[in-house]
Amino acid sequence: RSRPLYLLMLPSIIIFALFTYYPMYGIVIAFKNFTPAEGIMGSSWAGLKYFKQYFNSYQFGLTIKNTIIISLYTIAVTFPLPVIMGLLVNQMKAQKFKKFFQVSTYLPHFISLVVICGLIKEFTQSTGLAGMLILFLSPSTGIIAKLVGLLGFKLPNLMGSAKAFPHIYVWSEAWQHVGWDSILYIATLSSVDPTLYEAATMDGANKWHKMIHIDVPALLPTATIMFIMRMGSVMSVGFEKVYLLQNTLNSTSSEIISTYVYKMGLVSSQYSLSAAIGLFNNIINLILLLAVNFISSKMSDTSLI
Repeated sequence: RSRPLYLLMLPSIIIFALFTYYPMYGIVIAFKNFTPAEGIMGSSWAGLKYFKQYFNSYQFGLTIKNTIIISLYTIAVTFPLPVIMGLLVNQMKAQKFKKFFQVSTYLPHFISLVVICGLIKEFTQSTGLAGMLILFLSPSTGIIAKLVGLLGFKLPNLMGSAKAFPHIYVWSEAWQHVGWDSILYIATLSSVDPTLYEAATMDGANKWHKMIHIDVPALLPTATIMFIMRMGSVMSVGFEKVYLLQNTLNSTSSEIISTYVYKMGLVSSQYSLSAAIGLFNNIINLILLLAVNFISSKMSDTSLI
């Protein structure tokens, strides 16, 4: 009776099996002295050698610290802002302004990271082409530097400052994605029963009371699920953006786990070490996801499982 439904599921099952579950076999190289010539099965066992090598290295503390700082800073800024924006948009009555505001905040999401952060460093240096952030924050020719100069101040080299890197990453991330992320919350609020607002009006509630007692409770289940999923990727800061913004001057605060894995695996060809670091990173993410999901299920009725 359900054969047509199973046939509809078959393509998804095949895709998951080929591109998600089958590649997990490669995790074995984290426990082997892997060389491409010998292959996964032919390489000798190394046990926990590469895990210990990473734990005892100078980069362990640095990459963990930078990853956690950037990730938690990003969540602290980009998680509540879409919720607030969704609440504000829901209160807008002027339809033309509402549409303009939504479109203008959605557009940055569609700008390529290469355009925002710049091209590959070597290509940028040889051609002179740079990304939006570099053009904005350049201390000599940047737009912000020109505006600050009119006030009699001089903009420091923010792109070369290790202390400024987390702020540049997080607030540019907020500018690019907050508008797009708010769509989910706006859609949730659009499904709220209008009679609730009518009843609140009859009881003398103002806009603030309606937002607190109707809109916020309606958003809580969706926001909780999104928060659980965000916490499950705390250790997985976006590689592309960090790598494009990274340079020798800010590397002490921009070297994260994903960029270190890239350098060890693809640049230095230390495949077993990079696999061990990646596996450790994913295990931490899984533990955080299960822990936050468990806490949420105990404190409320909302959870992933």
